[in-house]
Formats: sequence, structure tokens, C-alpha cells
Amino acid sequence: MKFAKKYETYMKGMEEELPGVGLKRLKKMLKKCRAELGSHQQSSSSSSDAGGVRCLGHCSVCDGSFFPSLLNEMSAVIGCFNKKAKKLLELHLASGFKKYAMWFTNKGHKSHGQLIQQGKDLVTYAIINAVAMRKILKKYDKIHYSKQGQEFKAQAQSLHIEILQSPWLCELMAFYMNLRRSKNNEVAMELFGDCSLTFDDDQPTLSCNLFDSMRVDISLMCSICLDTMFDPVSLSCGHIFCYLCCCSAASVTIVDGLKSADQKSKCPLCRQVGVFPNAAHLDELNMLISYR
Repeated sequence: MKFAKKYETYMKGMEEELPGVGLKRLKKMLKKCRAELGSHQQSSSSSSDAGGVRCLGHCSVCDGSFFPSLLNEMSAVIGCFNKKAKKLLELHLASGFKKYAMWFTNKGHKSHGQLIQQGKDLVTYAIINAVAMRKILKKYDKIHYSKQGQEFKAQAQSLHIEILQSPWLCELMAFYMNLRRSKNNEVAMELFGDCSLTFDDDQPTLSCNLFDSMRVDISLMCSICLDTMFDPVSLSCGHIFCYLCCCSAASVTIVDGLKSADQKSKCPLCRQVGVFPNAAHLDELNMLISYR
């Protein structure tokens, strides 16, 4: 079964309707574009190299509909994922009266095992949409003999709408990997048995293989100190660093913390300003790394 069919089947089979990549619609747009390119190649007498043909200005794909549409869909996907991942982690980690209140108000009063299954579904949702986005961009470049798809992917990463960059994906995976260490959590062991943390050549990598042999590898090396992350924090732009490295980059003391950082301070990677005050500690990821 081709990926597009698998993707459509997966999205339709979800219990709750969630935003996704309009893969079928975008492929139709590319098919129409290919036909127009073929027609242009036949009618053009000046072009001697078919590989050098570029999409025409009146092409239905290049008129501003393909990339804006994909951008909106990707934004909706990562927004939905981050919101649900945060809520699920809060539900798992809450204690005392807060935990009772959250469990009581949770729709359907799901059991612990059902919440673990929901976590797996969320991770799978993130991975399959990331693969769908990459495949449609690769197809775009193949049809247009261009690198616009790869350039768009880089733009998506700079806009923090690349779902595999989401710190909450790392935190969610880390939580369930920590959970499966317990002898009483056979459900977590069964559903997240294909997730692992490896240190090949001192390169820490969080890996997950959950949907039809599709694999995702996330580096856990701090790009500031070039070592395994220690007490990782996620800046509001989505980039993850060691807490100490963040304090150093923001020119604040450990005692004062990142909330005291200047709003003009920039992320060491993307150079976005004002990303330090709302930084979030990734406690589950830190716990997972400390087990090594």
C-alpha cells in the first residue's frame, strides 16, 4: 500500500478528527502542474534541455496556493499536537486534588492504560504527519526540478512548525519510556517498546519507530556545550538546551533564572528574541537521560 493511502486510512481511522496534511489534494495540484509542464515542454522550441524547465508563472501550483496551504496545515498540526501533549502530560503528572479534579473532568474518565494508548496515538500522529510533509515536498521538487521544497522545509523549521522539532514530542516520548521502566506498567512497555535512547559514539539520540517502520531520530546533544543535555529546557521558540547553557546565553545567573532574562536576548540557534522568560523545564527528558 502506498504511503498516501496509508495516511488517508490512518487519519480517517482516528477516534477524534484532527488537522492533517491535505496529501490527496496537494498531490492533485502537483499532477495538474506536471501536465502543464509537459505541455510546455512540447510546445517550447527554445528549450533543448527538459531538465531545465521550470514551472510557469500561470501554473496552478506556483500561483501561491501550494505552499501557503501546506504552511497553514502544518501550523494547525503542530498547534494541535502541542496542546494535546501538554494536556496529557499534565493529566499524568498531576497530584493531589488537582489530579482528582483533572481526572474527573476528563471526558470519558479514561483509565491509565487508555491514557498511555492516547500518548502513543499522539506520537504516531506527529510522526506520520511529519513524513507526509516531507514526502509532498520531495515530490514538489521532483516535478519542478527545483529545491523550493527543501527551502520551504528550512523555512518551516525556522518558523518552528516542523513537528519533529516540538519539545513536547521529546517530553512525551521520554515520559512513556520512563513509565515502562516500572514493572507494573506492561501497557507502556508494549506500546512504547520501540522507543530507545542510544549513545552511539557519544551522540545521544532519542529514537522511535511506531508507525509502519517509520523511524524518527532526535538528537539530544546541546548545540551550545556540544555535550549530552543536562537539565534540558525548551525555549519558547522550541529549541532545547541545557539549563546552565541557557543561563549563560541569556547572561543571567542560575539563582535569578531565565525569567529574569532580557526580552532582547536571542536564541543561540534561530536568533529569535524574547525566548528565555517562558522557557519550560523538560523534567521527563532529564530523568530519562539521567538513567543512562
